[in-house]
Amino acid sequence: MVEELVAAGVSVVSVGIVYAMAGARVVKQYERGVVLRLGRLRSDVRGPGFTMVVPFVDKLRKVNMQIVTMPVPAQEGITRDNVTVRVDAVVYFKVVDAADAVIQVEDYQFAVSQMAQTSLRSIIGKSDLDDLLSNREKLNQGLELMIDSPAMGWGVQIDRVEIKDVSLPETMKRSMARQAEADRERRARVINADAELQASKKLAEAAGVMSEQPAALQLRLLQTVVAVAAEKNSTLVLPFPVELLRFLERAQQPAAPAPEQARPSTAQPVRESVEQPVEQSVGESVEQSVQEQPSSLAPPLGSDSEGSKTRQD
Repeated sequence: MVEELVAAGVSVVSVGIVYAMAGARVVKQYERGVVLRLGRLRSDVRGPGFTMVVPFVDKLRKVNMQIVTMPVPAQEGITRDNVTVRVDAVVYFKVVDAADAVIQVEDYQFAVSQMAQTSLRSIIGKSDLDDLLSNREKLNQGLELMIDSPAMGWGVQIDRVEIKDVSLPETMKRSMARQAEADRERRARVINADAELQASKKLAEAAGVMSEQPAALQLRLLQTVVAVAAEKNSTLVLPFPVELLRFLERAQQPAAPAPEQARPSTAQPVRESVEQPVEQSVGESVEQSVQEQPSSLAPPLGSDSEGSKTRQD
């Protein structure tokens, strides 16, 4: 009899231990436990640590209270200025009320994901392409407000939303590249024109200084020749300005001669000394030519004279 009572007590204790072990739960530091007793929500939310529930009566659901990083799949849409783009984003959120996250929505993570996708498409349709590319902070704030409004009723708080990437069609990329290139070219032309204007003013001032000193123009020309000759691979065509030629012409002109009245005695002897040798040389040449005439010329002259006499007779 005693043995039967001991065996019954041991079995009861064993069942009690098993029953207690079945109701033991451990909630981690970053979790909260929501207890449903016979399907009804208990008001107390179990904190982290060891806790007990009634086995087969209570059901404990653990809710993660950490910040969840959820990528939003790329959504394709048409912007307000009729450009087709693909935009993907990422959502950071956390549960602030574990009871509402369990009771108010079936799967809060799936609900937040779907809300983020629809909000992202709505933002794409309301924005211009330039806003998507350059004004993302404002779009991120608008997207966060759109997701956070319904999520507050689910016990979820949206921490932040970030647009990760904006994909454009290839034709749009080429068009934007051409636009940027044209803008760069326009700025380059404006800068070059401004430089030409400043250079023209400086050249005008330099020309004014050189006009006062003609030698400065020649020195500048020589400096240009030296600078070009340093490369040793160019053909140099050297222009001569009119001012330089006039300067050289004035430099080569002799001094003005003295008046003729001041030197009458010097001019006459020079003329006589020049005329005498000329007359002597001419006379000598005439005499030499007469002496060298051949004697064969006499008979024809004689025959001519006789013929003339006969004709006279």
